[in-house]
Amino acid sequence: MQQLILVCLSVLSFNNFTSHTTQSSTFESVHEDRVVIGRRRILLVRSPELARQFPKRKTAVVIYPVITGLSNPAVLRRVRSTLDFKNIFDYSLKEYREDRWLTEFTYVVNYNKNYLFDIAFTQSGMSAYPDEQSRHFLISLKDGHIVRALDAFHSDKLAKLTFIVDRELQREIKKIANENRDRSEQKEVNGAYENLKFELKDLDGFSVGPGGIFFLYDAGFPHVIKALQPQGRYFFTYSALREYIKPDGPLGQFVD
Repeated sequence: MQQLILVCLSVLSFNNFTSHTTQSSTFESVHEDRVVIGRRRILLVRSPELARQFPKRKTAVVIYPVITGLSNPAVLRRVRSTLDFKNIFDYSLKEYREDRWLTEFTYVVNYNKNYLFDIAFTQSGMSAYPDEQSRHFLISLKDGHIVRALDAFHSDKLAKLTFIVDRELQREIKKIANENRDRSEQKEVNGAYENLKFELKDLDGFSVGPGGIFFLYDAGFPHVIKALQPQGRYFFTYSALREYIKPDGPLGQFVD
């Protein structure tokens, strides 16, 4: 009974916090080029049955952003819809609560001005091994849509841009292999490295910052060799990417 009460309180606190955040946003200053971010913390309390089977997994913590502050209500609705909770990792709060895997769900804001909102979510949990996944979003605050490579870069330059990012990936792979040549897992890792290549489809995964862009790449190594996985973050300054960036695109403001 006590566990059931805790579950109900968790749900009620989630609903109450949502209502409070929505009401208080009317008193916040509104902007066109950035959002206001409230931090929502939810304690997920699992069922007594799951708690008995997995006593160390009784609860999980979810920290999620509440987005307000845009002067254009249509764009604000679109941003909120894009970042709807289940759109992040295809799991709802109810599904997380009914499953033992999740330990923590959180986020980090990489950039939030000049009509660009860059945010990354991370979930971590445990099954046979500890695991972690990330999901990144770059959103234009002019229209509320996700920014793609075709929006930001010249279409006739995408192949060349792919090549220079892949070159950085291959350099990282070579460095990791050289530094770990004596490890027992190296033979298995070498086979995995052969299949890694930054491709045109990967260009959509990029994160913006005040000084430049990180192109993101997830090699997806299994747990047993994850320590030898490439970091997958390749930084280029805006000036270095000048020839690739569309002047009238969302990144054009950084190369004027």
